[in-house]
Amino acid sequence: MSSMNIENQHLKSNDDGHEDDQGVCGKLLIIISVIMVVLTFPVAVFMTVKIVQEYERSVIFRLGRILGGGAKGPGLFFIIPCTDTYVKVDLRTVSFDVPPQEILSKDSVTVAVDAVVYYRISNPTISVTNVEDANRSTKLLAATTLRNVLGTKNLSEILADRDTISSTMQSMLDEATDPWGVKVERVEIKDVRLPVQLQRAMAAEAEAGREARAKVIAAEGEQNASKALKEAANVIAESPVALQLRYLQTLSTIAAEKNSTIIFPLPIDMLNQPSGGSKGVKM
Repeated sequence: MSSMNIENQHLKSNDDGHEDDQGVCGKLLIIISVIMVVLTFPVAVFMTVKIVQEYERSVIFRLGRILGGGAKGPGLFFIIPCTDTYVKVDLRTVSFDVPPQEILSKDSVTVAVDAVVYYRISNPTISVTNVEDANRSTKLLAATTLRNVLGTKNLSEILADRDTISSTMQSMLDEATDPWGVKVERVEIKDVRLPVQLQRAMAAEAEAGREARAKVIAAEGEQNASKALKEAANVIAESPVALQLRYLQTLSTIAAEKNSTIIFPLPIDMLNQPSGGSKGVKM
């Protein structure tokens, strides 16, 4: 990284001296081109005057060397025919989809993950001179970085920590593309596709977990109900009249349903008396 920074500083320092280091032949060609422009002035205007939009910059090369002063634009700028060439660079934010990557996670699960990356050109001069195609290089690097980052994560982390993974990828891409004059603004994980068999296994596991929790809740309800019934039985045992009141309440509930059923409550003590008497005879 330090060597790349030194190279960039060397490139920038040489930009200022390019105009004065054209050599004798270079200066002669420039003078001849200027004379031709003057002689063919009405027609040469269409060849010398160029326009770039507000969101564009132009990097001018004179005899193969970058013209001092950095990128030109926006608006009008002039070039010398036959000696100058220029490259337009778009400064707007560009987004692209990272193709789905088959990734083996840390816990040996194969998943397909795709993402979207937002970036822009921050230094037009460096993006033209330091890399052949900044856009294509950024796309290839994004796909490689996605595989490298997700290869160190478990499946649960990939599914739950998307924001952390996106932030890590953004910082790594921004650092790697800085020597190319590219600024990575945002990275988002779009979709995580699991194998069908793994989806079925996870669904079965989740269903089993829900059934287990339902059984636990039902058992707790039965336990609470049995405790309440025990307390009610103790209260009724202390006051026999409470049982008769309960009979009457049950009769009123049945009568409200407008049916012809007739119920005669029979106290449990009457059932216990014959059994008690027979036991007394036997003794």
